[in-house]
Amino acid sequence: MILLTRLNGPEFALNPDLIERADQTPDTVITLVDGTKYIIAESLSEFLGLVRRYRAELIADAEILVSSGTHRLPSTGSAESDQARVVRLHRQER
Repeated sequence: MILLTRLNGPEFALNPDLIERADQTPDTVITLVDGTKYIIAESLSEFLGLVRRYRAELIADAEILVSSGTHRLPSTGSAESDQARVVRLHRQER
């Protein structure tokens, strides 16, 4: 979730996965996939920075969990099937 400020003042948390589009008209208007619109105090570039940072933190946290060994995928009984379910976060050298 990212924290945003409504144009009239109060803060709220928004799930960036629900965003369909963001417009600057001159206020920043966020439109969600269900058609809900929010007018926020942040500029369009500030809003985009918050979304990028949120997504980068998710990827970084996932990488830390996987590389530290503290997070394990549920075992299905065979190492081969476990490997097929692993999502690689970095491009492999060919």
